[in-house]
Amino acid sequence: MSESAAPAPTVLLAEDDRAIRNALARALTLEGYAVTAVADGVQALAAAHRTRPDVLVLDVMMPDIDGLQVCRVLRAEGDRTPILMLTALVGTPDRIAGLDAGADDYVAKPFDVDEVFARLRALLRRAAPASPEALPDPRITAGDLVIDPQARRAWRGRRELELTRTEFDLLELLARNSGIVLDHATIYDRIWGYDFGPGSKNLAVYVGYLRRKVDEPDGPPLIHTVRGVGYVLRDA
Repeated sequence: MSESAAPAPTVLLAEDDRAIRNALARALTLEGYAVTAVADGVQALAAAHRTRPDVLVLDVMMPDIDGLQVCRVLRAEGDRTPILMLTALVGTPDRIAGLDAGADDYVAKPFDVDEVFARLRALLRRAAPASPEALPDPRITAGDLVIDPQARRAWRGRRELELTRTEFDLLELLARNSGIVLDHATIYDRIWGYDFGPGSKNLAVYVGYLRRKVDEPDGPPLIHTVRGVGYVLRDA
């Protein structure tokens, strides 16, 4: 008896521009995704509750309820579905707003559909449950930092850290390689599965957020910048 094919990953696409919505939905379908496409944030929330997609693609600027608010509502409900934001706003404050809302990644308009595909593949890989042959490692410790990969929880001393999916993955990567300097390309490959290039500020934005959550105001920092190379986690 032949094995049945794995179900197609489901994508909820919310984009108010009809031409972009139709073109991207068609491209995603041809790429093998099962797509639900809607035109605004109200429809996006309803569809997210109804269909429980594997990944969401949200335009930032939509009428009534924008993509950032959709993201905030879902995260407040405890929904950890990966979210990719589409935005024409490419400044650092705009990227920070998306990360603050709980988004996992973003693509700036105008975009290449191959880039969208690459980032979706990376988000789905990170969200996939581990197989029995690849169970997560036991707890990781670095000084007073403790990470439980199985539960996806982390603590600094007695304080539990509230981390987004990407922040947790980044902290885990740095902690597993404590004392080793990881260059930008390695981190991009391991966390996003895609190298954004030397001009990207994406990694710096995430490191800044992670530092503010991990480090105590008057305590020693854990994450250090190695100028021109990358980052290293050191517990002393």
